[in-house]
Amino acid sequence: MIKIAITDTAGNVLAEASHPEEALLCFDRRFEPGDRIEIDGGGARHLWVQPDASVLPGEVYLPEGRMTWTVPVGEHRLAYRPGAFEEARHVVTARRMTAGEVASRRNLARNPSDLRGDTDFFPHCTANVETRNESCFAARNVIDGLRFNTFHGEWPFQSWGIGAREDAWCLLDLGREVSVDAMALTLRADFPHDAYWVRGQVALSDGGVIDFPLEKTGDRQFIDLGARRVRWLRLQNMVKSDDPSAFPALIEWEVFGSEEA
Repeated sequence: MIKIAITDTAGNVLAEASHPEEALLCFDRRFEPGDRIEIDGGGARHLWVQPDASVLPGEVYLPEGRMTWTVPVGEHRLAYRPGAFEEARHVVTARRMTAGEVASRRNLARNPSDLRGDTDFFPHCTANVETRNESCFAARNVIDGLRFNTFHGEWPFQSWGIGAREDAWCLLDLGREVSVDAMALTLRADFPHDAYWVRGQVALSDGGVIDFPLEKTGDRQFIDLGARRVRWLRLQNMVKSDDPSAFPALIEWEVFGSEEA
């Protein structure tokens, strides 16, 4: 049984819904600081969820069979569309993914529900720097499913910004070992405000390190990973172009593969 519950900061249950395959919850109340959406997968670890109409639906992996999604507040909302989470009516959905969906080759990195800070669901992105610690430049933005890249800052142009750090890295944790074979990077292309990276590295949890070139383009740039079984990947040693701008940034990071070896 898949269960959805909305709880407040004191743990009181404000609304709930359940269903063997797909739980649908609609409730009327304005979100307040500390409100959480709690989802129990009923034994399923792969769910397709949408915690709010402001967030794209997408896959999550639940190592413990449940997820806690704290509703973004204040500055954290700037990475979402204007007015996100402010309506009086909300919808939340969660369904069990089919065996065919779980077995398919897909973008394993995509998780529009990812949050800053620790999470109990995956994929999850973290970094050693986020420009001015602003949510519109947070690492979680690179797996949110949006590849709009001709501007910077406000939604839908949120990105991972590195604050001009030369030692910036971004870590993608998939939550379990999977088989991967390729990835794609979409750079922010608000030229001439933006610079770009001419090359970089991806380190993998199996011990491998792959060097790759990058070009000045807003198109996705695909990188062959070979056939690897990994839990996490880390972008590192990113080398900026000689553009006068100090601001290279990443819009989206896709990693393609499947659950099976």
